[in-house]
Amino acid sequence: MSTVTHLEMAELEKNLEEIRRSPQEEGRLALIVRRPRSGEREVIEAGELSVAEGLVGDNWSTRSPDAALEPERQLTIMNARVAGLLAQDEERWELFGDQLYIDLELSEANLPVGTRLAMGEAVIEVTPVDHTGCKKFAERFGVDAVKFVSTQVGKELRLRGMYAKVVQPGPIRAGDTVRKL
Repeated sequence: MSTVTHLEMAELEKNLEEIRRSPQEEGRLALIVRRPRSGEREVIEAGELSVAEGLVGDNWSTRSPDAALEPERQLTIMNARVAGLLAQDEERWELFGDQLYIDLELSEANLPVGTRLAMGEAVIEVTPVDHTGCKKFAERFGVDAVKFVSTQVGKELRLRGMYAKVVQPGPIRAGDTVRKL
């Protein structure tokens, strides 16, 4: 992975309009990342979404004894344009720790809780759990990146991403169309 300098707030804000141009109805699944064990990441071309396991082979269902009680945290999704901006290199996207990177506007206005998205043969549903930046996020992408995604606008646009759960299992593949139902 290449070395990058963390972007400052002015540079991040300058790119906000490009993020706002994300498609609203139909986008693309840009990247799938599976986390087989804590601290490990696998970029995969294709995966399987399961109602019981989330992304099959990901550690969501096994990393915590309470995972089965938290289906609203099954999948983490990030806007591909935000990931590209903050990471500055696609090889660094996996450092976010999210599983699905989608070129689609993730704002609360566009995808309210309960909205369903189809990708491949699977369907997922947006859940009410807030997705926020953590200490690792700040270390990897900078303090200004945390501030950027945590502003009122950042929260409304869900710049840090969102959670979803699987409601219809099926295979997914990088490049799949993602569309609102």
